[in-house]
Amino acid sequence: MHKILFFILTSLMMSSFCLSQEVVDTIETNEGQMVVYDNRTWEYLEDLNFDGVMNNSIHTFFEADSSYNYTWPWDNNSCYASDKQNDLRALRDTLWICVTDSSYDDFVMPFEGRITSRYGYRRGRYHNGIDIDLQTGDSVVAAFDGKVRYAQFNKEGFGNLVVIRHYNGLETFYAHLSELDVVPNQLVKAGDLIGRGGNTGHSYGSHLHFETRFYDAALNPEEVINFKEKCVRNENLFLYSDLFVPGAAPSHALYASNQEAYYRVRRGDTLGRIARKHNTSVRRLCQLNNIRSTTTLAIGRSLRVR
Repeated sequence: MHKILFFILTSLMMSSFCLSQEVVDTIETNEGQMVVYDNRTWEYLEDLNFDGVMNNSIHTFFEADSSYNYTWPWDNNSCYASDKQNDLRALRDTLWICVTDSSYDDFVMPFEGRITSRYGYRRGRYHNGIDIDLQTGDSVVAAFDGKVRYAQFNKEGFGNLVVIRHYNGLETFYAHLSELDVVPNQLVKAGDLIGRGGNTGHSYGSHLHFETRFYDAALNPEEVINFKEKCVRNENLFLYSDLFVPGAAPSHALYASNQEAYYRVRRGDTLGRIARKHNTSVRRLCQLNNIRSTTTLAIGRSLRVR
């Protein structure tokens, strides 16, 4: 009887979860104890008390300093988990997270296609992710291990959208899908099929819109992923206020404006190291930036190098 009921419930997996409904039964499954509601929806018992915390060190940091007042609950019905705007530009410290570690060391490109649009301003609006060209029906997979927080049609322009929260503390968005192959609260591994590429929502032509977010704030996916080499850019990611400023250049990049060129300071940088990297001198760097050779370099600061 339980096997038959499990089959019926599985066929209703795309139904929305409704915690306000009355519990009518519980079922033991290989994945854990399942709670069944009177409206024929279900969820696993372990999900009932899940607080959404996937990176305890980050959560503890923000709890210890109430002035940040950031929230990031577990919400299956809104693509943005917070009911208010978390202003990550107000970060006063640099936070460190492991993009991959010994427990969760896998990464898979969500789709190996040509990049058609990058993070930044586009046609007068801010583009919060990277667009990857694909054909409708192509397989889209999870980039990292994690747990599906959101999987449904989104009326705000994303179309069919999957949002996965990861153990490293980030979330990834996969938008404009033609088909959803996961449900909220489902655990996934890097490389698992989560949907099929499409052209749903505010989209002009089939493509995957891919975002990386931290506490609902978008950051350039190229801070995390080297799309050319199809690998994680660095197993360590340092989060600081400038990463969440619209229009900020990638921290790893040297970027030019007319004949000037600038470098974004990273952890461990010194004036001597930066000077050697760009074939200049510490004296010249000091002249260009109106600083002293003894100036402390703040992570994220832009230094003119020519």
